Amino acid sequence: MMKVRWIGKSINLTLTKNKIYDVISVEKKWYRILDDSGEDYLYPPENFEIVED
Repeated sequence: MMKVRWIGKSINLTLTKNKIYDVISVEKKWYRILDDSGEDYLYPPENFEIVED
């Protein structure tokens, strides 16, 4: 499972700057992430850096 770090600004209850998240899947080049809300959503890859492929 790919691991990525959120490099954007923290988003209330959704994503935390510099936190590492698991990529559940890649759909149309976007990452499906289980975020801090406990739900999975699609996010654009340019806001992440890959830490483990």
